[in-house]
Amino acid sequence: MTSRFLVSAAVFATFVAVGASPSFALSTKECSVKYQAAKSAGTLNGETWNEFRKKECAGGEAAAPATTEEKPAAKTETTAPASGGSAVFPKAIDTKYSKETAGKARMHTCLDQYRANKANNGNGGLKWIQKGGGYYSQCNASLKK
Repeated sequence: MTSRFLVSAAVFATFVAVGASPSFALSTKECSVKYQAAKSAGTLNGETWNEFRKKECAGGEAAAPATTEEKPAAKTETTAPASGGSAVFPKAIDTKYSKETAGKARMHTCLDQYRANKANNGNGGLKWIQKGGGYYSQCNASLKK
């Protein structure tokens, strides 16, 4: 009887020791609240949700600082061409798309202009769709005005 008790106590102690480490990690909801607070305070320093979650909300595992510092540098390079200073946009929707819905007519008009600009580098370094607003996004906005 005492041997069963000792074995049970040892098994229980093992489960408690193994199960104790994840209990220090924040739940997803708690981590989200912490992320939103840091976001509103402006202390994220360009961190994404996944980077923040791994760094601040994980129990004992944290992301290596070298990998988190490299990612924001790459993001600034990809968002730099989004300024699109010299991109040429159409002034009005093309008449050949008048039978289509307004959204499709704008898209096809912008696509025709994008393809025409591609031949003479008139897209201002913008891709058709890119993070932060590509050619299509800016062209669509200019045609909606």
